[in-house]
Amino acid sequence: MRRTVVSSLAGAVALTAAAFVPSAHAASTATTEACWMNPGSVTAKGLQTGFNITAGTPPTMTTPGTDSPPVFPAGKVRLSSSFEVEPSVAGADHSGYVVEGDTLFSRSYNFNEGTDITTRIGGGWTNFTALEVAHFEQGKAFHSLAYGLRNDGTLFRWTVGTGWRSNGSATGFASVKSMALISKTATYDTFLANTRSGALYTIRIPVSAPMKPIVTKVRPGTWQGFETMIAQKCGNYGTLLLGIDKDTGSGYLYAVGHANGASTVINSLGKVSGTFPDPVYFRWGPVFYLDPLNGD
Repeated sequence: MRRTVVSSLAGAVALTAAAFVPSAHAASTATTEACWMNPGSVTAKGLQTGFNITAGTPPTMTTPGTDSPPVFPAGKVRLSSSFEVEPSVAGADHSGYVVEGDTLFSRSYNFNEGTDITTRIGGGWTNFTALEVAHFEQGKAFHSLAYGLRNDGTLFRWTVGTGWRSNGSATGFASVKSMALISKTATYDTFLANTRSGALYTIRIPVSAPMKPIVTKVRPGTWQGFETMIAQKCGNYGTLLLGIDKDTGSGYLYAVGHANGASTVINSLGKVSGTFPDPVYFRWGPVFYLDPLNGD
């Protein structure tokens, strides 16, 4: 019942940057021009923004919109997972995870309905450099797994439910600079990661235990400039990839074909016509059962 109602509401809610309602994915089109993505940011003042980037020549970007009051304490958020948006009778429900200093929090709100919940998950996050949560459901297949990269190169995984339960770790990722979730399937999650030396890799992580990532090189160099990467589905098996260079406040958009190692097709769509001045960026997505990512 709940999912039927949500699906019907999704078609009725107007898409605006200020409302943070994600776009419908362009699953039925083969042209990148029809694809768009919904990044967001956390500003230094603790505001959470949302905006659209549309593939084109050059890629275009809407003016970031913000909800008020501030969603987070000013200057505290270091890392953010993707945030899910679920249309509601009044506005939309927003939910995700952030790291503030050393502590991981769950955050959910719908200011129109008076929902404003922050839940402490736990400490020990000072040395972590990346955070993401992969929710997948298709038929009877389901997983909800969180990933965190520590600065010594250890990639951790947790099962997310009523709490966070350790679900494995793997070493060898000290050179990773940023990583973006590009696939969620019944049997694995996949990240696209760039390294400080400029290489680009896929990291496929089977959901089975023990945790054994499969690392495949996609490109040998030139990708070192991005401190943040954000990915969203484009077409049946492709991905729009946004790379953000925080040193220059610039964003660059790429159309990435289905991951296939060094044979992966990557087309540069150019510099995005906008600026990226905020300390933290992430992806706005629909609720997980309406959020296919199948770039690998």
